[in-house]
Amino acid sequence: MIRGVSVLWQLTDADGTLSPSALERATGLARSTVDRITSTLARMGYVRLDGRDVVLAPRLMDLGNAYLAALRLPALLDARADALADELDESVSLAVGDGDGIRFIHQATRRRAMSLSFRIGDLLPSERTAPGPLLASEWTREQWRTWRARRAADPEDRDFPAVPPREHASPDADFERRAARARHDGWALDDQLIEPGLVAVSVPVRDPGTGRIACVASVVSHTSRHTATDLRDTLLPRLRAAVAEMEGVLREAGVGLESGSSEPESGPRGPESGPRGPESGPTETAGPTAGLSGPTGPTMLATGLAAWTGASKQRLGREFIESLARGLTVLTAFGEDRPALTLTQVAQATGLARATARRALITYEHLGLVTPGPHRTFALTPRVLSLGFPPLSRTSLPRIAGPHLADLAARLHESASLAALTPTGKEIQYTARAAANRVMSVDITVGTRLPAPATSLGHVLLAAQEEGVSSVPSRVLKDVRERGYALLDEEWEEGLRSIAVPIHDRTGKVIAAANVALHAARRTAQECVQDILPELRTTAARIETDLNVAGRFMRLPLY
Repeated sequence: MIRGVSVLWQLTDADGTLSPSALERATGLARSTVDRITSTLARMGYVRLDGRDVVLAPRLMDLGNAYLAALRLPALLDARADALADELDESVSLAVGDGDGIRFIHQATRRRAMSLSFRIGDLLPSERTAPGPLLASEWTREQWRTWRARRAADPEDRDFPAVPPREHASPDADFERRAARARHDGWALDDQLIEPGLVAVSVPVRDPGTGRIACVASVVSHTSRHTATDLRDTLLPRLRAAVAEMEGVLREAGVGLESGSSEPESGPRGPESGPRGPESGPTETAGPTAGLSGPTGPTMLATGLAAWTGASKQRLGREFIESLARGLTVLTAFGEDRPALTLTQVAQATGLARATARRALITYEHLGLVTPGPHRTFALTPRVLSLGFPPLSRTSLPRIAGPHLADLAARLHESASLAALTPTGKEIQYTARAAANRVMSVDITVGTRLPAPATSLGHVLLAAQEEGVSSVPSRVLKDVRERGYALLDEEWEEGLRSIAVPIHDRTGKVIAAANVALHAARRTAQECVQDILPELRTTAARIETDLNVAGRFMRLPLY
C-alpha cells in the first residue's frame, strides 16, 4: 500500500499526469512494480492509461470525498462561503490544519484574467498564509518543534509544490509573533507572503461545543484590487459577520471536533520529514482500463468487494495487487455518518478480515492518512486530500466526458459529442468531441454553436426545460422525455443522422447531452436505436458516475 500511495502522491505533484518511466524515476521503484500498481489503480477506475501516460481519473476523488464527508464542514459551510464570495466579488476559502501546514477544504473563486489558483486539497506552509497563525495559536510544544525541524530541513519550501519556492528566509520568531498576535486579535493577514501581489485576511470558525478552531475562513485578493490594509479595514467586518453565521450553522448541526483533528492522540504520528509522508517505496503502471468500475463507493458490501477483487485477480493475474485494492477501499469506509470507526466497523464496512483491515489502518496511520481517536476508533486526516484531489478538483464536465466520448467513438467508429445549452436557451454549444477515424465524418469543432431546435442534442436539452420556451412542438419534446433520447433523421442536413441522450447531475437535473452523429448511408434510423443507443446510454452513465464523484463537493464548469 505504501508503494501505491507513493505513486498517487507523485501523480498529484505532477498535476495528474506522468509516464510510467517518469513514475519509475520519481518513486525509485522497478518498472514492473510501477506497471502492476498502475494496472491495479486503472482497474479500480482511479487512473486512466492514456497512450504512454498514466492519468488521474475522477473516481479517485472518492477517497478525498470520504474525508470531506466525514468532516462535514464543506457541506455545512460551502453555501455561506460561496455567498460571501459573490457579495465581495473576491475569492473565499476554507482551510483546516494538517500537521504544520494548512490544507484547503473549499474554494469559491472568481473567474478573472488575474485568477487565484489554489485548489481543494492544496497544502501550504503555515508561516506563509493568513490561516496559519490562527491555527498555530493552538499548537502544542511538540507541534512547534516539528515545525522548526521542517523549516530547518526545507528552508525553501520545496516540499510544498502548491507554492513557489521561498526566496527570502524569515526568522522563526516572526511567525511565532504572528501566531501570538492572531491569538489576541482573532484574525490574521497575509501580506504577500506566498508571492508578490497576493493578499488575504482570515478569521477562525470555532466549534461551538469546544471553542477550538474547526476551520479558517479567508478572503483572498491581489494588490491591484486591495492592499492588506484595505482587506482589514473594508472586508474584515463582513468576513467576521459571515463567520458568525457559519458558527451558527455548526451550532444548529451539532458539529463537534472529536473526529476532525489531524493530530493523533496516541500511537505513531507518521513521518515528520515532509508534509505528505514518504516519497519512496514500490510503484506500478500500465494495464487495461476498459472502463471498469472498481469498489469505490462508501458502502461497499462484503460480498461485492470479495467478488470484485476475485474477478479482477482472475482477469489481470499478477498485474492486479489485491492488497492495494483492499487497502484503498478502507479509506472509503468513512463518511458523513461514519466519521470515526473502530477496527471491527472498518472490517464490517469493507468485508475485509480484521487482520487485513488492521494492517491497512496501521499503514495509513504511519503515512498520516488516519489518526487514532477515543474508544479505539480511527478517523481520516486532511492528508487524504493529497491523494489526487488538488489536480482533479480543477476538472470540468468536458474534461470528464472527453475520455468516455473517445472510447465510444472508437467502439462505434462514429463521431461523438457533448453539448450544453447557452444562457439564452436558444442555442447549444459543443463542449467536447471525439471524431471518428473515417474519410467522411461529421465535422464540428468544440465551441461551435447551433440552433437548439435543429439538433438532437438541442431536443434532449429543450425537453428538460419548461414547456413553451422553444419552437420545437411540445409533442416532439414529450416523446423525447418519455423515450429518453432524441433521433434526428436528416432533418437538419441531408445525409446526417444523429441520436442523443441526456447527462444528469447529482440531483437528476439535465445539464448536458451526448450524441453520436453519422452519415445516413451507414446505419438506418432503426439501427441507430438498436445498435448505437445502448452504447450511447452506457457512455452517458459512465460520464454521470464520474460527474457525481467529482461534483460532490464542488461546482463543475459545464463549458
